[in-house]
Amino acid sequence: MDRRTFLAGASAALVARSAAAQAPARQWQSLSLTEAGFKPDASERLEKAFADGELKGLHGLVVLRHGKIAMEHYFTGPDEIWGDSRGTVAFNADELHDLRSVSKSIVGLIYGIALGEGHVPKPDAPVLASFPDYRDLAADADRQRIKIEHVLTMSMGLAWDESLPYTDPRNSEIAMERAADRYRFILEQPITRPPGETWTYSGGATALLGHLVAKGSGQRLGAYASSRLFAPLGIGNFVWTNGMDGKEEAAASGLRLRPRDLAAIGQLLLDKGSHGGRQIIPADWVEQALTQRAQRQDGTGYGYQWYLGRDRAGNAWYGAEGNGGQRLIIAPKQQIVIAVTAGNYNLPGNSRLPLRVASEFVFGALAQ
Repeated sequence: MDRRTFLAGASAALVARSAAAQAPARQWQSLSLTEAGFKPDASERLEKAFADGELKGLHGLVVLRHGKIAMEHYFTGPDEIWGDSRGTVAFNADELHDLRSVSKSIVGLIYGIALGEGHVPKPDAPVLASFPDYRDLAADADRQRIKIEHVLTMSMGLAWDESLPYTDPRNSEIAMERAADRYRFILEQPITRPPGETWTYSGGATALLGHLVAKGSGQRLGAYASSRLFAPLGIGNFVWTNGMDGKEEAAASGLRLRPRDLAAIGQLLLDKGSHGGRQIIPADWVEQALTQRAQRQDGTGYGYQWYLGRDRAGNAWYGAEGNGGQRLIIAPKQQIVIAVTAGNYNLPGNSRLPLRVASEFVFGALAQ
């Protein structure tokens, strides 16, 4: 049984909503492998590895170098839309793909845009001030200590567990989706740690952020994202799957984009939030989002919904990751952006594929 079947029983509330931003399509420029500083057989090696069955589940790879497409590959394989099988899909540059939890990092950027426009609370604001109907929760002095910053960094100190299968009603995301009031459900969870002390993976945190953007802007999250982020980047087609209630998008995992468009968001961060002479994301928010504020159990850093780390040479990277092998990796020193899509949903170790693609077939293919 998949997540959608378990959640809905009937999937009417989980219909994916499409939105086409009214903007000229982005005109990409390309570089040859040698012009981009890669070994001339880099693409051939990747294609051979896939043909030999070494990269099972890989659907797409887009690599940018200095803002231009250096590598772009698409493959054929089984796929899903938020748990619903699509059968076998022959992927190409125009095919949308689930981003799953990469959605979280993009919501973090959208929050920064909304903050710049005065639509959402600042990071130092108490979360419960934005939920005046929850007076009983606000009466708890310990709960009042939870700030927006703790939501952005997944360090609210509330009980939350998404390690259980999505067929298990004890999985916190499933329980949230089934709750009569998802935001009360998130905020009324038992306090397990002081806010800011421990990073705990939480789709509930991103759901709160998406709700605050929608509430403050007076628009659906997808509509606001379309006009403020996607359209200015030339992204004219996307889908953001609704949550179970059908009222708001699944902020934490429901976004679908083309790999090129995911790469464009990575390039936007390299360019400090600016594209085409327009400051799309406030530059100070980009800096704040990519500053380490928490640490995962594996030692990886975490900013405002973005993962942060260093490679073996000590060079910084930042990125986003999602179930099934979805990955966005940005390497500032090398001026490289890597967007990977894959179909290994819910499989153990599904994160290994994009990491191998990046390390062996991108960074490992650099000429120097």
